[in-house]
Amino acid sequence: MRLSQKARLLSAVLVPMVALVACSGGSGGSGGGKAAGSGGGDEQVKLTVWSWDGTVEKAVPGFQAANPNIKVEVVNGGSSQDEYKALDNAIQAGSGVPDLVMFEYFAVPYFAIPGKLADLGEFGVEKFKNDYVPAAWADVTVNGKVYALPSDYGPSAMFYNSATLKKAGIDKAPATWDEYYEAAKKIRALGGDHYIAQDTGDIFFLLSLIWQAGGRPFTVNGNKVHIDFTDEGTTRAVAFWQKMLDEGLINTKITGWSDDWNRTLNDGSLATQTMGGWLTSTLPERAPKAAGDFRVALMPQWKQGDKVGAENGGSSFGIPAAAGHKDAAFKFLEYFAHGGGLSTRVDAGAFVPNTSVLESEAFQGKANKYFGDQKVGAVLAEASETVGSGWQYPPFFEWARSIYGDIASPFYTTGKVKLAEILEQWKQRCIQYGNEQGFQVD
Repeated sequence: MRLSQKARLLSAVLVPMVALVACSGGSGGSGGGKAAGSGGGDEQVKLTVWSWDGTVEKAVPGFQAANPNIKVEVVNGGSSQDEYKALDNAIQAGSGVPDLVMFEYFAVPYFAIPGKLADLGEFGVEKFKNDYVPAAWADVTVNGKVYALPSDYGPSAMFYNSATLKKAGIDKAPATWDEYYEAAKKIRALGGDHYIAQDTGDIFFLLSLIWQAGGRPFTVNGNKVHIDFTDEGTTRAVAFWQKMLDEGLINTKITGWSDDWNRTLNDGSLATQTMGGWLTSTLPERAPKAAGDFRVALMPQWKQGDKVGAENGGSSFGIPAAAGHKDAAFKFLEYFAHGGGLSTRVDAGAFVPNTSVLESEAFQGKANKYFGDQKVGAVLAEASETVGSGWQYPPFFEWARSIYGDIASPFYTTGKVKLAEILEQWKQRCIQYGNEQGFQVD
């Protein structure tokens, strides 16, 4: 899931960010092989893990019981931006490098391409490939090598208030974006604050539309990055959302995760949210008064009968190339992202991309009371399996997403700038920044 939501959902009070480097046990050397601290035999190893996912700490007791010579300290990474900066600083300083680090999927290339992450192929990681949905595995693969293991996932899905749709004369969830458009007009006709959705410049939502429509605006090949927001799929998605905005069918005043967002979800005036599947765990807290009204469906499709999805968030864990205890770190990583600790994390609320979980009866067959006893796991499992392939993020996307809001703000406040123009401005800023960072961007 995206970090801003993850911090709200999984806010374990572990160790403050200011103590990250001081608490890390990495030596700053290459640290490969058994000499780097495998945790085998009687050797005592202390692992330092940087993570903002509170479910990872839940897996520590079981791991330490099975590996008494390995002690694990999970350090709260706070925001992703702070964590990435601290990791870069530690690598440059040659000390304080942690053994295992959490990365949003789009951040993996930034650290992998310049050699800051260990290639997990040396640990035989390919044998785990079939336990992850294809898109998640692709997220941690850079130039044919795997640099992290997926730990949580955000397949895009549509969360809709069935009571509001019924009030507007809509008897089922929109299955296509054309149906979504028609439903939006009916919901807006209810008056007041009734809208089918809100948007104040959510780049992840827009990119999920582009992704699903077949757009692939970012092409990455080693150090070379090409950006193009004019391909057919991107143009289609942007034009559709532009129409929704131009016709006043989207609430552009309410920001996601705000008090007003909570209010409109609670009272039903905000009818749908197309977000990552992780919303199942926070929506009940955000909109308790809407219990029993919300349902989950696949994203509306661009063509009737298709089943193509996209991602909206997700994270992974990788081992820094300068980590001091790579073997022991991978042992813990395998435990909580694939092995015995996975079920502990799922029970604690983690939404994982492991097929062993997604395809299980326990996951798919469980009725969710908040969602009107719908078996939401079955929907989200299908959403996870149908994510479109071939998507890439530029290695500097962490920076790119941070500036998008400033560029998009004039449109959402004045309506005088078109989305296509915003994306072109964003592209030019990205080209300039990427080239300044040593990439070849056009």
